[in-house]
Amino acid sequence: MSAAPRLLLILTENWTMRPAPDVADLVAFAVAAEQAGLDGVMVSEHIVLGPSAAAAGLPANPRDYALPGNQDPASPWPSPVVLLSAVAAATSRIRLVAGAIISPLRHPLALAKDLATLDRLSGGRLVVQPTVSWHRDEYAALGVPFAQRGAILDEQLEVFAKAWGGNPVAHDGHHFPFWKIWMEPQPARTGGPVLWFGGSGLHPRLLARLVRYGGGFNPLGAVTDAELAELAGALAGAGRDPGEVELVGGTRGVFDGPDGVADLDRALAGIPAQMARGFGTFCVKPSQFIDSTAGIGAFCWELADKCSALRGP
Repeated sequence: MSAAPRLLLILTENWTMRPAPDVADLVAFAVAAEQAGLDGVMVSEHIVLGPSAAAAGLPANPRDYALPGNQDPASPWPSPVVLLSAVAAATSRIRLVAGAIISPLRHPLALAKDLATLDRLSGGRLVVQPTVSWHRDEYAALGVPFAQRGAILDEQLEVFAKAWGGNPVAHDGHHFPFWKIWMEPQPARTGGPVLWFGGSGLHPRLLARLVRYGGGFNPLGAVTDAELAELAGALAGAGRDPGEVELVGGTRGVFDGPDGVADLDRALAGIPAQMARGFGTFCVKPSQFIDSTAGIGAFCWELADKCSALRGP
């Protein structure tokens, strides 16, 4: 029989809860998740948002997921590194998933340093999902060429591998060349934090990142059986065990209208079918199912209890 699903509580995107959780409240959410036995917490990010963040229109129900083009530019996105540093200090077991770190908006050595320090603070509990994201206004505000973001990320991944692999290191690259530097402290985990990758569709660049660096695949939206087979074949062809790449699924609330919360049981009913396809880790956003900040502890215990008996067919 397969193991019970691993659950990640999403800390960001919970602005519909009341009172609206501040950054310190999100740390308390993480403590509640750990106390209930959940596997980890996840945060996403934007550094800034511009007017086009809402170009596709806001969700009919504000509790739905933040997706490309459906976000109020005033949405609060705390710094993942700062927030997860506080979570690391307040917890001892749960994984800290920095989902959707928009890596091209930062210099890779500075980001590698911050992530290595956070990994040491947490005792090796950090998981990082570097991404290029989608928001042109954000790139323009930070002076980074949007059209080059994929190439920038690919070079940054090379820099991360070197910076987290011991000292001294050098890099002869197009965007970030440097010669013979030392970076300390090194991460707690040999080789650096576990890296996840995701996106809409398994395009060639994403597949290459997964094969070379990936410890997890966290797709945005549905992924086909053909794409999963392509990933497994590419990993095997590179001499890697496909089973070592964690497949990350999720839950999504179904809303009967613009005002109410979704039914948790209905959302969790989709987990066994995902597990049958090899997914073992699942993201849950509490604001889809509760509106009270004070109810987060009870929600985490309910979530853990309901999922403890779930298994793939």
